[in-house]
Formats: sequence, C-alpha cells, structure tokens
Amino acid sequence: MCRLVRQGLFGARRAAFVPAAATPSPYPPPARGGGTLFALTALTVLLLFLPLSAQAEIPAEVLARFASTNYDDIAAGVDGVAASGDAQAPVVLEALAGGRLLVAPGAVAIKTEAGGFVDAATGAALAEAPAGAKPVRVNNRVRRAIDAAMGSLTLLAPDPAKRLDAAAAVFKSRDDKALPALEAALARETDPAVSRAFAEARAAILLTKGGADDALLPAIDTLAARGDQEARALLSGIPSPSPAVAAAAEAAIGRIDTRLAIWNAVQSLYYGLSLGSVLLIAAIGLAITFGVMGVINMAHGEIVMLGAYTTFLVQEAFRNWAPNLFDYSLAVALPLAFLVAALAGVAIERGIIRFLYGRPLETLLATFGLSLILQQAVRTIFGPSNREVGNPAWMSGAFDLGGLTLTWNRLWIIVFALLVFAALMLVLRYTALGLQMRAVTQNRRMAAAMGIRTGRVDMLTFGIGSGVAGIAGVALSQIDNVSPNLGQGYIIDSFMVVVFGGVGNLWGTLVGALSLGVANKLLEPWAGAVLGKIAILVGIILFIQRKPRGLFPLKGRAVES
Repeated sequence: MCRLVRQGLFGARRAAFVPAAATPSPYPPPARGGGTLFALTALTVLLLFLPLSAQAEIPAEVLARFASTNYDDIAAGVDGVAASGDAQAPVVLEALAGGRLLVAPGAVAIKTEAGGFVDAATGAALAEAPAGAKPVRVNNRVRRAIDAAMGSLTLLAPDPAKRLDAAAAVFKSRDDKALPALEAALARETDPAVSRAFAEARAAILLTKGGADDALLPAIDTLAARGDQEARALLSGIPSPSPAVAAAAEAAIGRIDTRLAIWNAVQSLYYGLSLGSVLLIAAIGLAITFGVMGVINMAHGEIVMLGAYTTFLVQEAFRNWAPNLFDYSLAVALPLAFLVAALAGVAIERGIIRFLYGRPLETLLATFGLSLILQQAVRTIFGPSNREVGNPAWMSGAFDLGGLTLTWNRLWIIVFALLVFAALMLVLRYTALGLQMRAVTQNRRMAAAMGIRTGRVDMLTFGIGSGVAGIAGVALSQIDNVSPNLGQGYIIDSFMVVVFGGVGNLWGTLVGALSLGVANKLLEPWAGAVLGKIAILVGIILFIQRKPRGLFPLKGRAVES
C-alpha cells in the first residue's frame, strides 16, 4: 500500500513537470490585446506553485537502504536522508534512533509514539503496519551517523538551545560530512556561546581528518581554549601531524593539563566541603550531648536513622495523597523528624541515661545495646532493604560553574548545615536554656548551687541533640541510602569530629568537620579512599597526643580541673 501511495504521489509530481505543449489546451487563445496580461498571470501562478512542485523529498532508493542487513548501507541511508533536505528527514532519523522505523518488502513506515503508523517518505497516515514490517537495527556506527545527521539538520534551528545540542552532536561524531553545513552555520551565527560551540565542533572535525597546517593550528588554539578531557584526547590523537602542528598540540596539552589540575583541586575542595557539611550536621547534635552531659551516646547514629525513616514516611504520604505537592515534602519532614528524634532522645535520657551518670563504661555499653535494638526494630518494621527517598525538583540535577559540575543536593546540604549551626549558636547565646546549658557545661555543681535544675537541662539537651540528629537524617536521606545501617557509617566520624574540634565547643565542631572533610577528599586522589582514611586517623591520634582537649577546648574551673 505504501508503495502504491508513493508511486501515485511521485507520478502526480512528475506530471506537474510535463511541458504545456505536450497536452492541447482546452481554452481558446486569448485576444491579441490581452496577451501580455495573460502571460503575467500565468507566470505569477507558476511562480506561486513552483516551490511546491520543486520541494525536496527523501528518494525511494535512500529509504530502500534501511532494508539492508549491512550496517554500512544503513549508515549511508542516514547520510542520504540528511542530504535530502526534506522536512520528513528529522522524523525519520528520530524514529530510527528510537527503534520505531519499520521496513517491509517495498515499504518503509514509522511507528508513532501514540502507536499509529505513517509512511516514512510522505508522513501520510497508514491504517496498519505494512505486512512483514520489522524495526531497523542499528549499531554504534549507525548511531554516530544519526547524531551527526541530526546535528547537521538542526544547525540552523531558530532555538539557540537546539543549535547548541546540534553543535555538541557534531563535536561528538566528528563527521566530516557535516563540515560544509557547520561552516555555513558558523558564518551566520550571532550568539557568542553558539558560535564558540560551532567553532569547537569545526576544530574537532579538522583535527580528526587532518589537513594543512594553516587550518590545524587555529583549530588547536580553539580546542586548547575549551580545555577539557575531550579536547585533550583530540589533541593527542591528531593523525600524522607535521612538526609545527605536533609542537602546538603538545603545548596546548600542557596548558589543558595545568587547567585540569587546578579545576580538579577546586573540585576536591568542594567535595571536601560537602563531606564536611555532612559530618557537621551529623556530629553537631553529638557535640551538644557529649559536651554538656559527658555521655558517649553510641546510639546517636540510630537517631539519625530515625530522621531518615521519618522522611521516607512523609514522602510516602505525599506520594499517596498529594503527589502534586511532593516538592514540599522536606518542609514537612524537617519539623517532624526533629520532633520524633527529640522525643526518642528524651525517652532515652529519662529511661536509661540518667541512671548511669558518672559511669561512662556502663553508658557506653547501654547505648551500644540500644543502637542494636533500634536497628533490629527498624529492620523488622521496614525490612532490611533500602527505602526510596526522592529529591525534590529544587534539589535535583546539577549545574556547571567553570570547570566544575555542582549538584544541587550537595550544595543545599552545605547551606542547610550552616543554617543549623547558626540556629544552634543563637539558641546557646541568646536564650535562657542556652545560658543554662553553657553553665552546666562549665561547672555542673556550681550551676546546681545557683538554682539551675541540671536534670531538666540534661533532658532538654539530650532532646535537642537528638532532634538535630533527626534533622541530619533528613539531609542524609537525600544523598545516601535509607537503610537500618545508615547511622553506622557516621557515628565513628562524628566522634572524631567532636574530639578533634573540642568537646562541647560548636565552633570546634564546625572547624573540625570541615577540616576533616577537606583533608579526606584532598588525600583520596593521592592515596586512595582507604589509605586516606587511615592517614586521617593517624593524624588525629598524633594531634590528640599533643592537644588532648582538641582545637578549641572549653574553659571553666570544672573543665580546667
């Protein structure tokens, strides 16, 4: 059927070009005085309909190549479709890339995304798929040809974003068949970013196929300005370069290596700040309880886990009852996680900790056993597998800054950790509870003699520290797996941060967390993750030997004694 439709269409178009002399006109000849007017009218009509009859179309022999089992023939068919200039060409190539281009004996059709079928040459709707139709198979070579062809077809698109995508596709494929279209698009481009992308794609093609020095040397400078790994790979693989081109490429590679080293160091610094913010938000609650009460709470990681599971439950509620408001789920999860974790902390302090003050070994063993109980309880209720916690739209994705690729979730966690730190500093500095907490930290017996109810302060301190740990669970759920073992990965690092920065000092916790995070990420490229962690541990041990009370030790008579 498709073949009959095409034959009818092609026959109609060929008939449109039959000279007028071959068919006698049924109209009488015009009068002598109106001959000029008639000629002008006929010429106008001809000019109006000439573009329609001369419109480019995909030749049948090009589409026939897709029926071949040879991938070289299919790639040649891709080039032929792109060269046809027909408006149907992008549709055919997109269908081929998506596995929706169907071939049958004498017919080529497209399966639409809605499930219908259209003729590949004309776009006319078909009642059903042609008999014996099978999808065209592609390999990596054909996909590269599709990318290059699509890039050539969209180089002159009105949307700058599409032109950038087209330039990226040509840069990736490096197909020299796209060079004429690329140079024409570069000559008329006015957008600086798009023009730079076109120039980089042109340079990639020139350096891949080789050529004269006067063409390759500017291309080398263009890719050197790009300065990424792809540009370096292109410069190191120039075929049969002349001495001048080889020297220029080597100098450009040196500049790119220097730039990449700088950006890698900045990237490691950012990763270190990100890790430091995670350690800060996980350890800051522990710093409060450890500093005020002197309690080694081995269940602190499980309190963090409770905050993460609270986030999971809140997001499940949003998915079931208010999916359109999912982006606001964290705004609800934050106060709920703080409340759940704080209540759990108050219950732990009232039920276990207050009976063990002054006995650190018993407290350590009791909280360690409690951590195992909490893990098993969560494993029984929610199962041992990871639970899905999604990122809101405003925390998803990444953006480029210079040579960096920054993820939004990590950036928001850095900001969030600093906000939590600032809020706790304000509470400790400007509230009555904060004054009492600082007094108990510096001298518990003197604070009790002044009328401060130290037991109440201990309870509220443990509750606030646990609530902050619950908030840490909300943040960690956005970057880590929510599972019963979530807290185990952070409890040891949290204690390191508290001891290194100074017990009970929030400024020490901040500096300690960021220092350990940055040092860890800077050591990883040189020593690896495991050896880097060992080096950090050895460094902290040596530091504590010199300064047992950490970077910022507390001051006070009880502390000094």
